[in-house]
Amino acid sequence: MKYFLGLGSNSGDRGKNIEEALTRMGRSGFQVKKKSSLYETEPVGLSCKLWFYNQVVEIVSSLQPEELLLWIKQTEHLMGRIASNSLKPRVIDIDILLAGDKVIRREDLQIPHPRLAQRKFVLIPLSELAPDVVHPVLHEKIHDLLLKSNDRSGVRILKRL
Repeated sequence: MKYFLGLGSNSGDRGKNIEEALTRMGRSGFQVKKKSSLYETEPVGLSCKLWFYNQVVEIVSSLQPEELLLWIKQTEHLMGRIASNSLKPRVIDIDILLAGDKVIRREDLQIPHPRLAQRKFVLIPLSELAPDVVHPVLHEKIHDLLLKSNDRSGVRILKRL
């Protein structure tokens, strides 16, 4: 199945943390098909002021969404993220943004990501990779969602890929 994942880090060596997550994906048998540029982004909804590094990747995996979520939680834990519902700094944050055209609405798993359409730090790199992909709930192209976004938080490109 094709997935788009959002990667973020605002603690420690942010770039190294993103690279480590990508390395772990490869070791787990995921095919990383595309990577967006690397962005530095203003935290949204967090009490801390540490800016994030963010990237979106397109992967192919045989895992079902529930299995991928388990892998993500384990990987975040192994990389030093402390499980918490609070919006504190994080070594690594991995979100399932899209899983093909699947729509899943459960307490522990929501696909597409429920705030995908409101966040420039996701829409900009996702639009870089897949501008014509259609959001399976809103039925709009990712690029069009970016153009309509009211998010005014800072997003600056660090490394163009």
